[in-house]
Amino acid sequence: MCLFQYDDDPEPEERNPAGPLYVPVRPGTAEVVLRMFRTPLGDRTAVGFTRRDVLTATLGAEQPWIRLSEPALRALASPLGACPLTIDPVFTAPAVTPVPARTVEVGVRAL
Repeated sequence: MCLFQYDDDPEPEERNPAGPLYVPVRPGTAEVVLRMFRTPLGDRTAVGFTRRDVLTATLGAEQPWIRLSEPALRALASPLGACPLTIDPVFTAPAVTPVPARTVEVGVRAL
């Protein structure tokens, strides 16, 4: 708990507009679709990046994106059950892929 309060420090719960965001999308049939993510606790979240180079560093150069304002992103994400909005996440885990089964070779020794 902080003992000192400063007038210019926003509370963490306050929603301050982040400005235009680079929002990851995935191709749909006729249009693009908002790409949803999971928080470390498993909750759905929408993600936006303040700079394109941050998006590229986090998700790769091949990730498609669109520009949206924060209120527009919130409006698109809320019907999908993603109320939290994550801005500039610095860590993403790769998609889970099955590990191929390993074969164990049994050696035979001559006596």
